[in-house]
Amino acid sequence: MTHQELRLSVGASPAQRTVAVLSGVFVATLGVAFVALPLLAGGLLRRLTGPGDAFASYEEARDLPPEMLPPGLRDSAGSADQSGPVPVAGLCGLPFVLLGVYLVLRVLRTAAWLDGSRVRVRGALRTRSVDLATARIDADGMSLRGDDAPVGGQRLRSAVVAVDRSGAPRVVIPLRGMGLDSLPPSELRALADAITTGRPADGRDDAAHAVADHLNHLAAHPR
Repeated sequence: MTHQELRLSVGASPAQRTVAVLSGVFVATLGVAFVALPLLAGGLLRRLTGPGDAFASYEEARDLPPEMLPPGLRDSAGSADQSGPVPVAGLCGLPFVLLGVYLVLRVLRTAAWLDGSRVRVRGALRTRSVDLATARIDADGMSLRGDDAPVGGQRLRSAVVAVDRSGAPRVVIPLRGMGLDSLPPSELRALADAITTGRPADGRDDAAHAVADHLNHLAAHPR
């Protein structure tokens, strides 16, 4: 196997990046507008739903006992409390802001590199790496997709899951690029070689060899 760093084809194409960024910015802009609208319109809504100067008059007389206030001022205290939910309603737009930002980051940052037997996967918010030659590769941990077609009597896997034996968080290596049925055969073989480097052919590494065999099978029979 080669020790030259190999970038895996898991990222988006320039056209896909453009579409995703525009979509993410649009969603985030809608969320920002939804958050800002109640804040900007709060004063207008309070004028439409209650006396315009009642709240100020109540502030001037707030040291007086409530029973000594005129009925109009007592009512204005209640109307001031009712104005609180108006800005709070704008918080419903925050999920759209976060969704738009996450979409942009995911498309722009998603990438993976294979350097010898060590793979590094970068997601929207963080980067994880693992040595495939020593990590636990669990065949049952590989994701499945319902639309995968059988190849040679087996179902295509959408990712390889590697867990470092030190207990670090698992690393998910996609077997599909964005808009691709699977990674190119050369990259699949490189992953298989990285998994089997220095591993015994039996014992606790049987699952890892099974995954490597599956990757070599995919490389030999591309969709």
